[in-house]
Amino acid sequence: MEVIRVDLNRDYTEAVDRAVFVLQQGGVVIFPTDTLYGLGANALNTYAVQKVFSIKSRPASKPLPVIARNMRWMEELVHIKPSQKAFLEKVWPGKITVVLPKKDIIPDAVTAGSKTVGVRIPDHPFVDAVLEKLGYPITATSANPSGEESTGDIDQVIRSFSEQRIRPDLVIDVGVLPQSEPSTILDLTTDQPKILRIGAAKPDQLLKLLELSKDHGL
Repeated sequence: MEVIRVDLNRDYTEAVDRAVFVLQQGGVVIFPTDTLYGLGANALNTYAVQKVFSIKSRPASKPLPVIARNMRWMEELVHIKPSQKAFLEKVWPGKITVVLPKKDIIPDAVTAGSKTVGVRIPDHPFVDAVLEKLGYPITATSANPSGEESTGDIDQVIRSFSEQRIRPDLVIDVGVLPQSEPSTILDLTTDQPKILRIGAAKPDQLLKLLELSKDHGL
């Protein structure tokens, strides 16, 4: 398990290049986001996706969330109504994962056979640079073995995986992340929007989300 320490205040092009290379080869990378550390693989590569499940000891029946770089990418991955697009442009990039109907480009392995998928656009410079160079969406499940607490403490993340038989290929260490809950999950697959998980978005933000969804006729 290779570890690269990165100072986000300095040039980190080489670390981005290394992460992209590993992802291109079907590898799995631990990377920072605007919430917690994530466990990422090319979301369109079934082999790589299955490796994420193995590393995390995650049941194949539990779908993986996916992150993309911008709305153009999202429109290639999921079905978005015009009214939903206006809403999503207000909440992304940010700490909101939205469940939407998936397009066929997303492998069933990602969604555990479901026709929907949780997606978001994160607000973090390193992952944005990786997505830009890679050109593909990546999985973004939290970087912890199933059953353990998710965290922004990279030392804890490394300890959690270092003694496992199957490990991530690369760890991007930017230090301890600012304290954050996991992303809030909002389901937009039905006529009535539903909050499935209260996470990083605070109660007043949740109310604003619901008001926005009504304003846009979701």
